[in-house]
Parts: sequence; C-alpha cells; structure tokens
Amino acid sequence: MNAPTEFARAVCPHDCPDTCMMRVSVENGRAVKVTGDPDHPPTQGVLCTKVSRYAERVHHARRLTQPMKRVGPKGEGRFEPIGWDEACALAAGRLGEIARRAPEAIVPYSYAGTMGLVQGDSIAQRFFHKLGASRLDRAICASAGAAGLRYTYGASIGMHTEYFAESEVILIWGANPIASNLHFWTRAQEARRNGAKLIAIDPYRSLTAEKCHQHVALKPGTDGALALGMMHVLITEDRLDHAYIAAHTYGFEQLKARALTYTPSRVAAICGIAEQTVIDLARLYASTRKAAIRMNYGLQRVRGGGNAVRAIACLPALTGAWRERSGGVLLSSSGWMPVDSNALQRPDLMPGWPTRLPRVVNMNQIGDALTHPGGGAFGPKIEAIVVYNSNPVAVAPDSEKVAAGFAREDLFTIVLEQFQTDTADYADLLLPATTQLEHLDVHKSYGHTYVMANLPAIAPVGQARPNTEIFRSIAREMGLQEPALFESDDEVAARAFRWDDPALEGVDWASLKRTGWARLKLDDAPLADGGFRTASGKCEFYSEALAKEGLDPLPDYLPPHESAENAPALAARYPLAMISPPARNFLNSTFVNVESLRATEGEPHVDLHPFDAVRRGIGDGAMVRVFNDRGTMLARARVTDRAREGLVVGLSIWWKKLAPDGRNANQVTSQALTDLGGSATFYDCLVEVSLV
Repeated sequence: MNAPTEFARAVCPHDCPDTCMMRVSVENGRAVKVTGDPDHPPTQGVLCTKVSRYAERVHHARRLTQPMKRVGPKGEGRFEPIGWDEACALAAGRLGEIARRAPEAIVPYSYAGTMGLVQGDSIAQRFFHKLGASRLDRAICASAGAAGLRYTYGASIGMHTEYFAESEVILIWGANPIASNLHFWTRAQEARRNGAKLIAIDPYRSLTAEKCHQHVALKPGTDGALALGMMHVLITEDRLDHAYIAAHTYGFEQLKARALTYTPSRVAAICGIAEQTVIDLARLYASTRKAAIRMNYGLQRVRGGGNAVRAIACLPALTGAWRERSGGVLLSSSGWMPVDSNALQRPDLMPGWPTRLPRVVNMNQIGDALTHPGGGAFGPKIEAIVVYNSNPVAVAPDSEKVAAGFAREDLFTIVLEQFQTDTADYADLLLPATTQLEHLDVHKSYGHTYVMANLPAIAPVGQARPNTEIFRSIAREMGLQEPALFESDDEVAARAFRWDDPALEGVDWASLKRTGWARLKLDDAPLADGGFRTASGKCEFYSEALAKEGLDPLPDYLPPHESAENAPALAARYPLAMISPPARNFLNSTFVNVESLRATEGEPHVDLHPFDAVRRGIGDGAMVRVFNDRGTMLARARVTDRAREGLVVGLSIWWKKLAPDGRNANQVTSQALTDLGGSATFYDCLVEVSLV
C-alpha cells in the first residue's frame, strides 16, 4: 500500500528573475510532481515548462549518486566509483599539498547552477578564502549591467514587477520574457489588455517580439546609441520633467551636451533602423509617466554593454516616470535585498585581509588562464580547479581554449555535479551533489522583491551531498579548524540577510522558514522622491566615480569589438553578427540532458535572413557550418526574416556531447570583456556561414 502523498514547499534555484515558489508532491520518499505555489504572489501557481519537469531531473536515470575518480584520459568521461572517505582524502591530499606552497595555484570556478545563498557561495567561499586560493571574478552573465546600474543608481534597483500590469507603455528591451521571465510577461499581457503599448527592442524577432505591437530590430550592440537618440528627442522637444531632474539627478547639462550629438539620423545609421523610428519611440515613451522599461542581460553582452545600461537607465529620470509605481525601469531588483555577503562568505579569512589579497581570475577568461604558463604578473600556474554550480567547458567563451585547458594532465580537477556534464568528463574527481529538493537554502531574487526559504522535500538521492557538506568534509580531512568552515546549513542561512534592515522588519530566519517567503518593505514607487543609492543620493547621469577611475563619466555608445565600425578588416572576412540567446527549453546548459525538453528543442539550429541565405546558396533545412578564427560548429539552417539582415541567431546552449558534432555556440565566442564590470561579450561575435 502506497503512503499518502505529502506536500513540501521549495524555491526554484535556477538563474531566472522569477525565483518561483514550488509545491513538491512526495510519495514514498520520491518527488513525483512539482507545481507552482498558488499562494506566492509572484509565482501565482505557474511554473515554466522546464521547471515543471523538475522531478524528471531529480530522479533522472543518469543522475550522479556516488563519488567517482577518473580512470581514462581526460575528456573521455571514464570513471570508477569510490567511497566518500577515499574521495575526500584524495581531494584534501592534493589541495593541501598545493595550498602549502602556492595557494593561488588553486582556482574555484562557480556561478549560478543554484542561486541559493547557502549552496552557492557560503561554505565554499569560506573554504577557498581560508586556503588563500585565487579569487574568481564571477562576471560571466550580469556584471556589465550591474556596473551600469551601480554607477547610475548606486545599486541594482528598480521597479516592482507586479506594477508593470498598470503601465501604459512598456519597452521590452533586449529581453524575451516568454522564454526567460514568464511571470513578468503575464503582467505585461495584463497591461496590454488594459490598453498598454508593448514595444520589443531586439535584433531578433523573438517569441516575445512577435506578440508586441512593434518590433524595433536594431543591430546587435547598438542599444546605447538608441537610448541616446531617444534622449536627443526628449531634450529637443522638451519632453522632460524638469522638477524631477532638478531635485533627483546629477549632471543633466553634461548629459544634454552628449545626447545632442546623437541626432536621430546618426542613430538610425548606427542602429540600422529608420530615423522616424527613433523619433516615434521617444515620443511614445514620453507620452505618459506610466512608461516602464524591462531590460534583460542580452543587451549588455557586448563591448559597450555597461554604457548601454547606463544610457537606458537615465530615461525614466528624464521623463519623471519614477514618480509612478508603474513607471521606471527594471533590470535587476537584487540591490534591494539586504544580503550580508561578508557574513556568508567571510572574506576576512583570506591571508592578508584586507590589504594584500590573492589574485583575481576572470571566469570569462578561464581558457587563457588555464593555458597560461604562469609566472610574472599572472602569478603561479593554475594547478587545481574546483568546479561547482557551473559547466565551463560548455558555457565559457572561446570553448576550444577552455577544453584545451581542462585537458591538461597536470591540472587536478574536482567537479561537484548532479550529472556527467561536458566539464565533468574532464574531472579527476567527480562528486555527486544534491538538487534543490534535497537540501536547505535561502534565496533572494533579481526579478521581484521577496526573500524565500527552501526546505528539503526528500532525502538525498543515493550518496549525493549538499555542496556545503562536501566542502566541510574536505576541510575536515585537511585538518582545518576554522569554526566558520563547519557551521551547519541552518546556521549559515541565519546569517544570510541583515535581518535588522528596515526592509525585513519583523522577519528573521525562523519566521521565514515557517512562512516560506516575505515581501520586502519598500515603497510602491521606491524612487519617486529620489533615494538612489549613489553617493549623491541622485540618479547620476554624470558619474564622479567613473571620472575618478579615468573612465568616461557620461554614458556613450561604444561600437562592438567585432563590427565594421571597430574592426573593418575582420568584418570583411566574417560579415555576419552572431548572437546566441537562450533556447526556450534550456536554461544556460541546465536541462539539456532532460530528454523530453531536448526532444522539444530538436537539434542545434541557426536562423538566417533570406537575403543572407540566398547569397550563400543556403536553403531552409540545410546543414551549415558557422565559423570564425576561434572555431566552428554545425547547425541546421532556418531561413527566416525573424533574424534581421546580417544577423545569425543560434539559440543555445547545448551540451557539446549532445550536439551532433560535439560543439556548441561557444566555439566562436571570444574572451574579450565589456566596457564596465569585466563581463562576457557573448553577443559581440562576427562569423561566416557556409554549406557543409
């Protein structure tokens, strides 16, 4: 007789702004169904297709359930099972030997495989800090945009998502929320039913753009120019809120001088759109203070990404849209969250804190770092890398170089994983990690203003352990005695937030575990009366902080690294710009191994405009080669005007081992960085396409 179904509450851990609350149905200790929590206001009972199949992922037949060590050549993925005692002894022995003579030769590599504050970077960070290991600049996704907001607003702050439903104009800028921000899209649809105009600004006519009133198909990497062109119209036609500008902004006259150089005709030429489009877009935006902008991170994955975010973020302060709760902009709400990073990660454990710190390795340049011979300013050669919450062989740019680095026989590689990913194939030691349904965690969000508690719904599958316990076990085997390394997950979670912050009045960890979530106590229109987090307390059109760093204090348009403007010789050889936005059924490289989702996605494909296809003799459905000097990949061509002329769109990102040719879009992306934040330039990439 089966035991009755039990229900548990959990939080979706994946890198998505929605941060949904989930209800987990459990029978006989097994998760059988995962649904959206109808009581959680942002979730409203709805999950995306990917996460609604989360139980398939948890109980997948190829789930890693025991520690393993490599027995074949690196990259072949051949392992034999071992016990946890042997695994921890192997890890501790090798890491301990390196740490005693060259601690910076150890590099951690992690990102957002979980967004949880406990299983993300708490005990793990403390462990690496205590060793004196190299620090990782975790800049692969959002750092350019975060820097743009920091220099403009002082933090990653913005609108409440729910009030987009009341907006009268919504600019969906560099975003495809049908695929990557479903719960915002429901609010946008509600606004549309109430008469709002929805405008998509995107080089590609995405699923979202198809459903908007208008699609502005600008060239990749030209978003900053468009924002400055809109400013030109707002200023010359005096569509400004002078009182808001005077009271709550800094540097208007300097910004005005910059914007006046971006005439609509100049912007039209840069962006590859009609001059009238620039004018009409600015006029529509200024027609109501209930005008909202939903940015996403695609637009900042180019050379000028930080400046583009700065420019767009200036717009609601010019028109006074911030006075309305349904006006303003949202890229990230994470800056509202009173996270206590120092208590979680304990940077004070680093030797030499705070004046002499270990070197920093930018995760976007891990290919160069792993193949660097060491010495000089770079410091010691990397001898060990510990990967958790990430799959760099699939997701890091310039993939050929990344794989070459991981293939080094003298590199000791530990991978904490739930599945045998592309990166796991290169591991010397492969350690099974729990999923969200099997461990405790606490979450912030970057798409709404709630904090949430995740409690385990089932016991760990097989011998899997939480990330935190794995690092505690290795630290214990190494003989480390720092008490911070051995705090329980519950103790770590209790340190995650500054519970005395006014935004969390009346909330603590104990109460959050009981209730599941809590809404931050913020004003409905949080920037109506200023209150920006900058040193001046104002929206800083002109940034003194940037000026002190020797950088341009005003937002500007920077042409992409790889463009006819910036690199004409390269553009002559590789005339097509390529972007690789997320496929609807994948999330970065997560879920690619779930057969039902992969079957829905089909096979790797690229979209080409008919004009570009005809010039190359490519028909719809043909197998093509996408290539540049960094590498090549094969994909099925889809000839469609959803891609603007001169653009290649490769929805991503596939595990390489599950692609027909063992390659993915990162074969052709580069390790070049953005203007601000040191972020990745995945969408700043020139290629050519030919028939196979």
